[in-house]
Amino acid sequence: MNRQTKRLLARQQAAQEKSGRPSTPSPRPMPTPGAEKKKRTPPRQFLKEVRTELKKVAWPTRGEVITYSVVVLVSVTFVTLFVFGLDSGFTHLVLKVFTK
Repeated sequence: MNRQTKRLLARQQAAQEKSGRPSTPSPRPMPTPGAEKKKRTPPRQFLKEVRTELKKVAWPTRGEVITYSVVVLVSVTFVTLFVFGLDSGFTHLVLKVFTK
């Protein structure tokens, strides 16, 4: 803990003592490396829970997927052509300026 944090904590504790409120509990100590860890979920239970969650998902219809795919492809094509045009324009401009 740095000095600034210690000072802030000391001010907060002093203010709490003045107001008559009980001081906040000190932070919990860090667990030691050999401490007990939470048990892992077995793979079968995990897959069962994943399956139940996937049933709750609102999946798009086939038509929506096709529409979204076309929109993405058109957008990517447009942006690619735009960047290609800028690149070509700047290339010609730079070559014209520096090859005199």
